[in-house]
Amino acid sequence: MNIAELPGDIKSMIEKRKRAFSYYHEEMIGEHGFLAEDETIFLDAAIALSLGKNILLKGPTGSGKTRLAESLSNLFSQPMHSVNCSVDTDTEALLGFKTITQNEGVNRIEFIPGPVIKAMEKGHLLYIDEINMAKPETLPILNSILDYRRMLTNPLTAEVTRAKETFGVIAAINEGYIGTVPLNEALKNRFVVIDIPYVQGGILKDVIKQESKLNNEKMIEQFVRLSSDLLVQVKSGIIPEEAASIRALIDTCDLAVYMDPLRAVRRGISDKLEEEREKAAVLNIASTLFG
Repeated sequence: MNIAELPGDIKSMIEKRKRAFSYYHEEMIGEHGFLAEDETIFLDAAIALSLGKNILLKGPTGSGKTRLAESLSNLFSQPMHSVNCSVDTDTEALLGFKTITQNEGVNRIEFIPGPVIKAMEKGHLLYIDEINMAKPETLPILNSILDYRRMLTNPLTAEVTRAKETFGVIAAINEGYIGTVPLNEALKNRFVVIDIPYVQGGILKDVIKQESKLNNEKMIEQFVRLSSDLLVQVKSGIIPEEAASIRALIDTCDLAVYMDPLRAVRRGISDKLEEEREKAAVLNIASTLFG
C-alpha cells in the first residue's frame, strides 16, 4: 500500500501513534499483509482511523476484513484487542467479569477487565468481529464509546472508564448470514463504512502466494479461475457465498500441495456445504479445471 499518498497531517498522526506505542509488547500487532485491487480501501481506513473515526468493514467471509484490521494495527504500531461475537456474546464478554480472589487469607471480589475496557484504558485498537452476530440487546452498551463521549459507565462495577485519545474501534460484519441481525441504525451511524469486495485476478494470485504453501504456478492459476467461476455461481444464487470464501480457498490450496487438487476442493470447499446440489455444482466446476 502506498502510504506516501496519504496527506501530510495524516502521516504525522500515524507517526505520533507509532511513537506512543513503541514501548508496548504484550499484545500482538498484526502483519501488514492486506492486499486489494482497490488501494483506496486501505488508505481510506487509515485516514478514518487517524481522524478518530470508528470503522465498519463490510464484506463476504474470507475477504480480508481481519487482515485489514491487523494491517492497520501494524501501520500504527498499535496493539489491538479482539472480540469475536456470537449469539452468546454478552456484557461480560465485552467488558469483563467479577471473580473471587484471595489475598492474605481474605476473600475479595475482583473485576477482570475485558477487551473493551482494556483497549479504552490503554488507548489501543478494539476489533469487534461479526458484530451483527451479537444479541441486539447487548450492543447498546457500546454506544457511548463510539460517539464523541468516548466513555463508558460499567454496569458491572458502576465505574466510569474514559478512553485515551488513541483508542480506536474497527468492527466487521457479513450481512445476510444465518444468525446475523441488521445493525441498529443508531449504532451503524457511529461508523465510517468501508466495503471489502471479493479478491480476484492478479491480487488473488498474490494472496495465494503470500498465504498458502502452494507454489505451483499452473495450479495457482487454476485456483484463481476456480474462485472466479465459483463467484459467478454465487451471484446466480446457485451456491452460497461461503463456497467462494478466500479463507476456504487458501485451505484448499494448502491441501493441494499434498493431495489431488480435486480431492482438496472436496475437503476444503464442497464438503462444507449442506445441500447435495451445491456440493455437486462446486465439484463440477473444479472437475473442468483439474480433470
